[in-house]
Amino acid sequence: MLPNPGPLTPGPPLVHHPHYTVRPWPARHRFPMPKFALLRDRLLGQGVATPQQFHRPRGPADDGLLALVHDPAYIDAFTQGTLDAGAQRRIGLPWSTELVRRTKTAVAGTVLACELALQHGLATQCAGGTHHAHHGYGSGFCIFNDMAVAAAELRRRSAVGRVLIVDLDVHQGDGTAAIFQDEPGVFTFSVHAQKNFPLRKAHSDLDLGLPDGVADDAYLALLEQGLSAAEQPMHADSLREIVSSNAQGEPRPFAGLRALLHEVEPDLVIYDAGVDPYAGDRLGKLALSLDGLYQRDRRVIDTTRALGVPVACVIGGGYSVDPAEVAERHAIVHRAAADHAHAIEPAPEPPTP
Repeated sequence: MLPNPGPLTPGPPLVHHPHYTVRPWPARHRFPMPKFALLRDRLLGQGVATPQQFHRPRGPADDGLLALVHDPAYIDAFTQGTLDAGAQRRIGLPWSTELVRRTKTAVAGTVLACELALQHGLATQCAGGTHHAHHGYGSGFCIFNDMAVAAAELRRRSAVGRVLIVDLDVHQGDGTAAIFQDEPGVFTFSVHAQKNFPLRKAHSDLDLGLPDGVADDAYLALLEQGLSAAEQPMHADSLREIVSSNAQGEPRPFAGLRALLHEVEPDLVIYDAGVDPYAGDRLGKLALSLDGLYQRDRRVIDTTRALGVPVACVIGGGYSVDPAEVAERHAIVHRAAADHAHAIEPAPEPPTP
C-alpha cells in the first residue's frame, strides 16, 4: 500500500494547464490523452495538493524557444500541419491545431517547473517527459522535447551551469541523448528496458538497459548502490545483460544515484518519472509494483535534495486502456514529492505556557 499523504500544509509547487488535454480524442488510442485532466482531479481529490499549489504556464512555448534544440523547419511544418505522412506516423498522434497548442503549452510548463524548482528546491509538472523527440523529427508520441528545451533555456539564461537529466521511463530517452550528445553541460542518464522501444538506441552519457522483468528489489538496489548491489536480487545471467555505456559506447561503472550526483555536480536535476516500468503497463517490459514506483521516486527526490540540488519532476510515459488507471500511477511522483516536503518540515513550536 502507498502511504496516505495526510493533512497537507503548503507543499511543492505543481504545474498544470487545461490545454494539456486535447478534446475530443480517438477512443482507445494507445496514448491516453485524458490522463492529464484526470491527474489534476486526483491530486486535488486525494488531498495530495491544494489549488493554491498549482501554477500555469502563461501560454504556449514560442518557436524561438523550441528552436534552441529543434530544427526551425520541423517546428514550422508541425505547427502548420504540413509534415509528410511518414513523419506524422512516426509521431503516432493525430494532428490538430489543438494538439499544436497542447504540445507547446506542455513544453512551457516544463520550463516553468524548472524555474519553480530553482526557487523552491522541488517542483512537479503534470505533463512532460517527451524524450523521443529529436532535433528534426518527433517519434513515439513525442513532438518537442520539453526536458531538452528547458535545460537549454535555463543554460542560455545562465540560470544553471550543469544539468543532469535522470530518465527512468521504461523506454530509452533517445531524443534527449542525441540532442545533447556533444553538450558537456547536460548529462543524460537513462535506465530503461533494453529490448523495448526504440529499437535503435542512442548513446546517453550513461545508459543502463535492463533485461525484461526486473522488479522492485533489483531496480531499487540499482538506484541506491549501483550494479554490484543489484546482483543479489537478479539472476547473474540477467545481470550480465545490463548495458552500461557512455556517449562513446565504452563500459563505465555505475555506483548508484548519489555517486552520480557527486560526479556530475549538477545545478538542476530534471527527473522523468515515467510510470511505464509498472508491471501492468500496456507498453512496458519491467515489473515494478505501485509501491516500487513510489520508492523509486522517493529515492530520486530524497537523494537529490539531500545534496541540495533542485529537482523538477515530469511525468513521462504510462499506458493503459483505462486513462484513469494511468492518472492514478502518475499521481505517485506528486505524492512522493509532497511526502518528501512534509517529512523535512520542522516540527511546530510547542505552545507557550
